[in-house]
Order: sequence, then structure tokens, then C-alpha cells
Amino acid sequence: MAINIVEMIDDGVKIKNLLVSVSDKNGLNNFIPELLKIDNGIKLYSTGGTYLALKDLLGPDLTERNLFQVSAFTGQPEMQGGLVKTLDFKIYMGLLSETYNPDHASDLQRTRGIFFDMVVVNLYPFVKTVSAGSSPEAARSNIDIGGPCMVRAAAKNFLRVASVTDPADYTPVLEELKNSNGVLSLRSRLELAKKAFAHTAAYDTAVAGYWEKTSFESVKSCYKIK
Repeated sequence: MAINIVEMIDDGVKIKNLLVSVSDKNGLNNFIPELLKIDNGIKLYSTGGTYLALKDLLGPDLTERNLFQVSAFTGQPEMQGGLVKTLDFKIYMGLLSETYNPDHASDLQRTRGIFFDMVVVNLYPFVKTVSAGSSPEAARSNIDIGGPCMVRAAAKNFLRVASVTDPADYTPVLEELKNSNGVLSLRSRLELAKKAFAHTAAYDTAVAGYWEKTSFESVKSCYKIK
């Protein structure tokens, strides 16, 4: 069987542009400032509650220089209620583009896009929500869409993108970046991708398991049916 080999990738990738969107904000107040100590030119792109948390954390000067709303980058405002924030062509082109592919580079130039080097994302707390005995409607509302898409895109392109889904990985990621002048290795990107795919797989399994045991009657009782 023929093996498709990418001709050129980098072992070490300089971390310059991050997508940050987390439900679990534990450790973020240390991780982000320490990243900026390693390289104060790092750009952070974020949405919703995470953007507000980072804005408070960084203060006005760093917010103006280092923190950007995804909607300002994409040119598209968030859907009412925050249902659509990151599902945008420019976002996924920046995640899935390959460094040495000239066609990808042309697409980024055409759309004024950027290469995203790291995604710091964890998902809506679905398991926590349903374990508290919530209604089917509350469960439905807590199914994350954009988060798993970003995580999977970053993990797929571990050739140059780091997908950080577990706050427990903040410290080892920081240690490597500090020791390598802001560069993350292919080995680390691969290990992070493995964890990312496990993260989204467990999430989808939990969602599927919930609906499997949820009766039609309990769903119907949540709504006014015309």
C-alpha cells in the first residue's frame, strides 16, 4: 500500500498565535502571563467569557497589544446567544493550513488570515450538567459544537499546531517553551493531539450515552409542541 508522505515539516514550531476558549479556566491565570513572559509578541484570539477573563487578567495595555476578539479577526459578529462564534473559514484555514504548502499560503494571504500555532480549548461541562439531574433542554444547550471542531482541527494538524485541552498540561508546555525559546517540538504536539482526540471522543461518548437513556416523553415535556 502506498504511503503518503508530507515532504517537509518542522520539528520545532514557534508559538505565535493562539486560539483560547475554555470552560475550565483553572490555571489560565498563570499559563497566559507566563506565555507572554516567554514571548511578549504572542497574539491571543478569544471569545465570550474567556475573552472577558483574559481581558481582566492582562489589563488594558496587554489587552490592546496581545488580545483580540475572534469576531474582529473574522469580520463576523457572534450569533445571538453565542451559538456561533468560531465556526468560520478564516479560523479553520489558520488551523489546517500546512506550513510549506504554497497554495495554503496563498489562501491565507488572500483572506488576510494567519497560521494558528496553538489551540487552548476545553469543552462545555456536559457531564457535570447532566449529572446534576438537568432537563433534556439543559443537556441539549450544553452540547459544545465549536470547541470540538477547533480541537479536532488542531489535533489533525499536529504537524504544526499544538492542541492543549487539559489544564494539567499547562506546566509541561510552559517548561518546554521556556527551555526552547518559545518552540514546541513535534513529539509534544503529537502527544497533545492524542490527548485531544481522547478528549473529544470521551465527550461525544458522554453525549451519546445521555441521549440513549433519555426517553421521548421527558424530551417532549420540555417544550410546547405545535
